[in-house]
Amino acid sequence: MHRMSEAPAKGERVLVAMSGGVDSTVAAAMLLDQGLDLIGCFMRLGETGEDVHEAGSNVKLHHRGCCSISDAGDARRVCDMLGIPFYAVNFKEDFGRIVSYFEREYHAGRTPNPCVRCNDWLKFGRLFEYAKAMGASWVATGHHARVEHVDGRPRLRRGHDLPKDQSYVLFGQSSERLSRMLLPVGGITKDEVRQRANDLGMPTANKPDSMEICFVPDTDYAGMLRKRQPEQFTSGDIVDEHGNRVGTHEGHQHFTIGQRRGLNIAFGEPRYVTAKDPSANTITIGPKSHLLAGGCTAAESTWHVPQDSDWIPCRAQIRAHGEPLPARVRATSDTTIDVEFATPQEAVATGQAVVCYHGEHVVCGGWIDATTSADTAS
Repeated sequence: MHRMSEAPAKGERVLVAMSGGVDSTVAAAMLLDQGLDLIGCFMRLGETGEDVHEAGSNVKLHHRGCCSISDAGDARRVCDMLGIPFYAVNFKEDFGRIVSYFEREYHAGRTPNPCVRCNDWLKFGRLFEYAKAMGASWVATGHHARVEHVDGRPRLRRGHDLPKDQSYVLFGQSSERLSRMLLPVGGITKDEVRQRANDLGMPTANKPDSMEICFVPDTDYAGMLRKRQPEQFTSGDIVDEHGNRVGTHEGHQHFTIGQRRGLNIAFGEPRYVTAKDPSANTITIGPKSHLLAGGCTAAESTWHVPQDSDWIPCRAQIRAHGEPLPARVRATSDTTIDVEFATPQEAVATGQAVVCYHGEHVVCGGWIDATTSADTAS
């Protein structure tokens, strides 16, 4: 296989994923200044109020997500101002895979992360295929992360603006994909991004960041799921840490690990959701100490350094907006890893990703499928 250079040469074609936001706007402008041949591409997953069909059911995108009709208009205007061609690519059917995954995970009692899956399957999956068809060797986005080459190998690194870092959501990218990725804004701060957009007179300069899942309005996950598949919601028992029935619920999907509010059960001290059992349709609640996990196991692992079965010191991040915490990690198979935390952590949720760092570089990551008791972790 032909090995690509670490950066595109002047005049090379680059497909830029234009989301309609300020980050992709400035990413495109920075690459244009480098003399590259750009193609702007907006992934049309559905419009505000428009149905996305999958398995006989529908879901609507809403205006506060990252891919609405207003975003498409902003992306087109930016490309016109930059003088680069603009394409809106229909990925609606592919997007149905993301929605189905989200539903399966919640009904199975896990906490899904559709935004990470969207990066793996669409933004850096199908989009690479489209880039190749358009004669582009590179794909660029506005993610706040960096790709650096160490000893001839591409390495994923945290963005310069650490509070805005998005390397967590990119952990699943293979070395082959990383070698073809450009992340221009990863080396500057968000304030600098907005200033550059203002200097260019771009309409996206002060546009708020998208913060919600694009197909779940107002973060009402259970409401969206109930509307689509009401038969999946059945009443069940709420039990305490000893297995005693202390209340009832109207569907385990209404609860997340670590949840305190909405239990409607009076105790002498606060109680939290500590476990969910979809097969028995029970919710277990207990004291805060029962939320602690000494570690976790994860599947579908991706390594960005040579895989190691010995323990490696690292810092592990267990949620998208969390901080990497002292830990150690090892490979237990080609596709699984064990992570042990230096200090037990609260509310480690199955279905979420765990990403391990050494300094600012990603070591590896995977999808949490089980947690280790704080009492038994060594």
